[in-house]
Amino acid sequence: MGATKTEHFSDEQNELATMAKAIGHPARVAILDYLLTVDACICGDIVNELPLAQPTVSQHLKELKNAGLIKGDIEGNTICYCINEKAVGKLQAYFGKITTKLESKKSNCC
Repeated sequence: MGATKTEHFSDEQNELATMAKAIGHPARVAILDYLLTVDACICGDIVNELPLAQPTVSQHLKELKNAGLIKGDIEGNTICYCINEKAVGKLQAYFGKITTKLESKKSNCC
């Protein structure tokens, strides 16, 4: 397997790619959708919402947290997860930039 050569890209490009990869799985999208409906929740609540085993949900939460899309605070023996609004703002800004550029081009490409 070849090297990804991430050092050839900007920190912003690498960060956006990591976040995009994290939301590239439907279970993770479902977790984000659920977190949007509540202010915060514990892992057990998420497990009850998805047709996945607890260890699988934990792995998906770990990927989302490593990508910076969610935050987790330890409260006793549970972890309370919520959306990281700053990270989502970066995605929103990036896709907004794409949308603005495409709207201004108004070309008939492809």
